[in-house]
Amino acid sequence: MIEIEALTKVYGTARVRAVDEVSLRVGAGSVFGFLGPNGAGKTTTIKMLAGLLIPTSGRVRLAGFDVARQRSAAMAQLGAVLEGSRNVYWSLSAWQNLMYFGRLKGLRKARVAERAEDLLTDLGLWKRRNDKVGGFSRGMQQKVAIAVALISEPPIVLLDEPTLGLDVEATRTVKQWITEQARELGTTVLLTTHQLDVAQELCDRVAVMRQGRLVADLPTRELLAGFRERDRYEIRVEGAAPPGFDAVTREGVTTMSVRVGDPREVYDVVERLRAQGAVLESLTQVQPDLEDVFLTLVNEPTDA
Repeated sequence: MIEIEALTKVYGTARVRAVDEVSLRVGAGSVFGFLGPNGAGKTTTIKMLAGLLIPTSGRVRLAGFDVARQRSAAMAQLGAVLEGSRNVYWSLSAWQNLMYFGRLKGLRKARVAERAEDLLTDLGLWKRRNDKVGGFSRGMQQKVAIAVALISEPPIVLLDEPTLGLDVEATRTVKQWITEQARELGTTVLLTTHQLDVAQELCDRVAVMRQGRLVADLPTRELLAGFRERDRYEIRVEGAAPPGFDAVTREGVTTMSVRVGDPREVYDVVERLRAQGAVLESLTQVQPDLEDVFLTLVNEPTDA
């Protein structure tokens, strides 16, 4: 659904390459995490994808339509919620916003009304549909912006920091909605966020940018597995910590982090624990989370 080929953006007489030969393919019905530190070129890439910036070279296609050559058709495939932008009119009610943007995107009035009712109901805003958006909480405003992005049923949705600043309930609603859109409706969701726990929970695949280039583009599980620490294990036993182990005991369960030179040595550790009367609850290989992987990727030394 999203095809980016050798996309490049060069700025100014200094010829600064904000984006350098980036290529990506995102399939239908997936949640794709597009991550990077500030200044990595992520925002520039997103703006080119959304038709807001003209690439220096390269190509972007949305659902088969070339953004440069078939702009109107390409933009019809995309709904977007951009962080830091006013995505809706605060002086209008939630209902009025949806009716306005739905008609602006070419939908018949009856169809807009039907879609608006479904979206506002799903996002828990139906009872507040006639209230002005300017009086809503941040979370409610974000929900209206998401509904506006979806009003025309685009096959591709771009969400920039969709849960930033939201309370727990609003965050849960938005995350559930993202999953449902991809799994049940086949929508392609491109998610950009600095909340890496959200990305790890939701994304089927993750790409990471650094200094204008991609440094990773893999299924999330495969990316995490590639950074697994094969020499570190977490052992949980009942009762207090046995002597000779660094451990933390809480509510009658002791957790120990153990490093071994060879994975087979972990059996020796278990035997030592059994000999000291410990009752084993669990033994797991320590798994990195997406934050660990992200920090490793963006902080690796660059080639001189």
